[in-house]
Amino acid sequence: MNLPRGEEKVRAVEAMFDAIAPRYDLLNRLLTFGMDIGWRRHTVRSLGLGVGSTVVDIACGTGDLCRELSAVGHCAVGVDRSAGMLAAARTDSPLVRGDGLALSFPDASIDGIVCGFALRNFAGLPPFLAECARVLRPGGKLALLEVATPSNPMLALGHRFYFGRVVPLVGGFLSDRSAYQYLPKSVAYLPSPAEMADLIAAAGFTGVNRRLLSAGIAQLLTGTRAESK
Repeated sequence: MNLPRGEEKVRAVEAMFDAIAPRYDLLNRLLTFGMDIGWRRHTVRSLGLGVGSTVVDIACGTGDLCRELSAVGHCAVGVDRSAGMLAAARTDSPLVRGDGLALSFPDASIDGIVCGFALRNFAGLPPFLAECARVLRPGGKLALLEVATPSNPMLALGHRFYFGRVVPLVGGFLSDRSAYQYLPKSVAYLPSPAEMADLIAAAGFTGVNRRLLSAGIAQLLTGTRAESK
């Protein structure tokens, strides 16, 4: 499968998520054996923000992270390009149809940003990170949850088989085959861990940290918006 780029990628990803929205949550639970719930809770806790903080969930999908944010007392706002995902959302938080590269929030107006499993789907990571830096107040928190590959060779082999063979098979049976063939392959869009950390720092974040979750099959990237000079 040739991976799309630029505007072709944006259109293809939006159409794909519209198509898989009705069974997206079901497949997330099945394919991760429910581990994604813990990953999202860990992401929200990593922000370290006080009750009542305004946190934007970019590429919010059906609102899983919005629900976790609300559960700890944050004021969550979800943003997603996919009308299908927003229509299938199960959250009381306000939702906005929009682009993560052109957020409709004023400069330095947000306390925190989370994003779950969507870094692979943006047209480009530098403009996404620059937009996050723009809307976050100085000292605001960023938490990015993504897939990863275990460093242990045996675990990596099993993960590659599961992600590359089992995920498309189950996803194709219960939802859209082409979408669940694309999702494992889209890992190729991600830069190396070192490059990703450099991109986050270059966008204006300090204390950039990468944490591996569940033996390295997921990763959490965090940072703090640099104080104004």
